Amino acid sequence: MKKLIAVSCMLISTALFGQANLGEVIGTVVDKNDGTPVYNAIAYIETGGTKYQERTDYDGRFRITGIPAGTYILGVKHYEDTMKNIIVHVPMDGFFQAGEIKFESSINVLVTMDASYDRDKIRLIDGNLPVRSITAEEIDKSPLKFDVKGLIASMTSDVRMMEDGELVFRGARKGDMLYLMDGVKTATVGNVPGCSIGRMMVYSGGLPAKYGDTLGGVVVMESKSYFDLYRQWEAEQIRNEGKKKNQTKK
Repeated sequence: MKKLIAVSCMLISTALFGQANLGEVIGTVVDKNDGTPVYNAIAYIETGGTKYQERTDYDGRFRITGIPAGTYILGVKHYEDTMKNIIVHVPMDGFFQAGEIKFESSINVLVTMDASYDRDKIRLIDGNLPVRSITAEEIDKSPLKFDVKGLIASMTSDVRMMEDGELVFRGARKGDMLYLMDGVKTATVGNVPGCSIGRMMVYSGGLPAKYGDTLGGVVVMESKSYFDLYRQWEAEQIRNEGKKKNQTKK
């Protein structure tokens, strides 16, 4: 009986803290020839047998929600015409602005979208959350990629490392840090290798409700998966194809 109660508590704990870090993709689909909004087109993302999609409204706008963070290929379908090869980078707990997508009937158009930001400034996700984020590509280029704690401390001045190696948020006590690895709460980052992290975010204030059980900050990490590596390879193939086409035109 005691074992059954213990297992039940573990399952409940996993359900409570196993929060998925989902993002959104927003954009507008317009006709390439005259710039008019394309109504009722389907904007979609397919990955691992799952399809995320949304139809455009009268203004050509769409918002695809509930997408796990990562790099994807966005497609747009209107009647029998399909447009693919739009690279989108979905952040954790935020959105990717795909901008204005120029749709042309019966022709596949190669469009590459790259998100960028100033690492020396606080980036706002959805306009109200002070949070810093870093991707697997940025981690791989960092001199601290083999030191996860040092990497976290380098992302924001609100985090500092104590003499004993423990991380502390400004104004908070030791032990008030909240770490989540793939949605599961942990007491410390432990020996997590930097090469296994797909993306990471550090909240230093304005915590979302699902992280509200701490007085300090929150570090959210997601490990790399097979689909992350595959999508990264697929995006790289699309970029290389685009470069070849541009060189051919010149």
